[in-house]
Amino acid sequence: MEKGAIAVIPARLQSVRLPRKVLVDIAGKPMIQHVYERTSLAQSIQHVLIATDSEDVARVAQDWGGAVTLTAANLPSGTARIASIVDEIDAEIVVNVQGDQPLVEPELIDELVRSFKNSKADIVTPVFRITQVSDLIDPGIAKVVRGKDGRALYFSRSPIPYVRDVPLAEWPKRATLWAQHGIYGFRRYVLQDFNASLSPSELERAEKLEQLSFLEAGYSIYTIKTKFRQIAVDTAEDLAHVRHILASRPQQESG
Repeated sequence: MEKGAIAVIPARLQSVRLPRKVLVDIAGKPMIQHVYERTSLAQSIQHVLIATDSEDVARVAQDWGGAVTLTAANLPSGTARIASIVDEIDAEIVVNVQGDQPLVEPELIDELVRSFKNSKADIVTPVFRITQVSDLIDPGIAKVVRGKDGRALYFSRSPIPYVRDVPLAEWPKRATLWAQHGIYGFRRYVLQDFNASLSPSELERAEKLEQLSFLEAGYSIYTIKTKFRQIAVDTAEDLAHVRHILASRPQQESG
């Protein structure tokens, strides 16, 4: 880790369920600014960069002094957007922080970066314990099966593992079930390989989970347990929920 760690926030302006969501106002700031400022609080991160295909996002970010770079418009994912600029990145570890997580925890980013020091993992991602059936059956939450050493064995939008002979409502009480938090840490070479040769695998095309392409290609993805759960803004209801949370926090805590 001689070159340290940076965070990149991929920010696509057009989204299906909540148009232009990265620029929606939350507590007097565009959502992407909350993500940027909270990510910047992580002590392990040397630099934060927004990667976007939108001149509007770039202009708004520059207005508050955010670092931003423009990418091609026809990229299929946030990881692809980061990989497209990896040659401009001078860091050994690259953390992908999604642009729709205005409540992202700086401590979680630090935990993720620290985990690379004691691991040979290619990719690291946090996981949190599933305690509610509503999370278990939500296809928007990626579930993960882990090895004893924390290595990810499989990700799915379906409830996994299957708990045989137990009613679904009892699964969280009868088994240890995990969900993925939508942040990744990559070693730089993984993103370089992504550009060079990695294409969506059959499993990724089926589940619409890009981490499956990495697993199929032989990369190791290690998981770290966290007390934080993901709060992302995908819908108008999510937006109202996040606005309520930030409105109830002291001003200095809202990013």
